[in-house]
Amino acid sequence: MRKDIHPNYQDVLFHDTNADVFFLTRSTVKTKTTREYEGTEYPYYPLDISSASHPFYTGEQRKSSTEGRVASFNKRFGAFGGRKKAADTDTDAAE
Repeated sequence: MRKDIHPNYQDVLFHDTNADVFFLTRSTVKTKTTREYEGTEYPYYPLDISSASHPFYTGEQRKSSTEGRVASFNKRFGAFGGRKKAADTDTDAAE
């Protein structure tokens, strides 16, 4: 087997920030920070969602603080379609 081609496989501390749950497992993820967990220093990687907070696994439905992509798009660009329709109706009314 060739040397120095495999990533570093190590214990990593994952933190689900929504549920405030820590998972210690092995991974090849590269982290910039470390955190102490149960008396030992581990590489630390924060997560937005995991099985501890995902509605499929918890059976709970949570409201998201961010809008969906479609709603955000309509909020930004929905007025463009409205202006054209308003201009068309004004033209029709003048005739």
